[in-house]
Amino acid sequence: MSLHRIIFTLPVVLFFGLLLSACQPAQAGLPTPQPASADHLLPSPSLPAGALSATEPLPAATNTALPATATASPVPSPTLSPTATQPPITTLLFTGIIVPARCVQAAIDETGNPDHPYEEIAPVIQAADFAVGVLNATMSDQVIHTGCVRTYQLVGSPQNADAAARAGFDMMSVATNHIKDCGMMKGWCDETFFDTLFHLKRVGILTVGAGANEDEALQPVVVTLNGVRFGFVALGDSKLTETVFATATNPGIAYLIEENIRRAAQAARQVSDVVIFMPHWGSEDMLLPNWIQRGQARIIASTGVDLVIGTHPHVVQPMQWIDGIPVFYSLGNFIFDQELNINQQGIIVVVRFQGAQFLDYEILPTLVEHDGRVRLADEANTAEILERFEQGSAQLK
Repeated sequence: MSLHRIIFTLPVVLFFGLLLSACQPAQAGLPTPQPASADHLLPSPSLPAGALSATEPLPAATNTALPATATASPVPSPTLSPTATQPPITTLLFTGIIVPARCVQAAIDETGNPDHPYEEIAPVIQAADFAVGVLNATMSDQVIHTGCVRTYQLVGSPQNADAAARAGFDMMSVATNHIKDCGMMKGWCDETFFDTLFHLKRVGILTVGAGANEDEALQPVVVTLNGVRFGFVALGDSKLTETVFATATNPGIAYLIEENIRRAAQAARQVSDVVIFMPHWGSEDMLLPNWIQRGQARIIASTGVDLVIGTHPHVVQPMQWIDGIPVFYSLGNFIFDQELNINQQGIIVVVRFQGAQFLDYEILPTLVEHDGRVRLADEANTAEILERFEQGSAQLK
């Protein structure tokens, strides 16, 4: 699948090039880095007022807002030294939970338009170098759609895979608790699980966190972007049934326990320059992470991963710096039919790396309608989401 270029403007790139060049003393025998060339950059799409940008604070763990624009003058190269450029910037985009089922699938069936949920938000997704979602439903022709009724069986059409690909997704975490759903009459089954993996692969979307057995489910997925190997692992902590977890002989998702956390992170580190851990964890509708999540986050951070992106609670939860590692506990819902405002609010997290070095992140609040159509949040919802996110993050310091 083709990857899209960087979404940020030239002044911001020059600003970071100068900042990094000024803050890092030149080492003996090495040339002083120059601001990165930005001839290839595309214009930035418009973002909602109040979108939150931050870098890792030093020395205190507090969010630092980035300026909207910045200008910088090129730094002359040292005499008789070759000119070096900064490593290229890679933009990764992460969304919350995607559930094209129940009322969302019913709306798709009624309109005949599987792209309906994504039509307003697709340009944002497509602007990233690599876009990752979290699928918490099945896609199969072997199930009868439930219609717009309340049920815990989250099933939908294979056309939802095509729609996600057209929207710009490159990868889906499938280490989720509804990835074996197969309808109200059957409960959980392997047929729809394998159908879902097949249809995502068919449209060119990578999957991480599940497989035919435990070894496959724990296997990292490595993608090389701008010469940097980004390794992804995903594990789930289901509250529903043990049948969703993979074993040595049975298919399913990777189980979020300490042994598997360390095993998956170590395997990813051996083949990756950057390791991204995606846990599906926590209690539903809780605005702060529970103590189990916090304990698991510290275990994950102790393995030396570079970034943690969590989901499952169906609401936005704050982030926390643990030993210099950014941990986003929950991005909330991206596409789902839940009706409470806190369930309709979500965030997109846009993370930038310069080479293999974490550079900064940006929060883009979103709002999803009951029929699954998602868009960037309006001013009032943006302010509410960011205020709650910042207040929660402050409590976790």
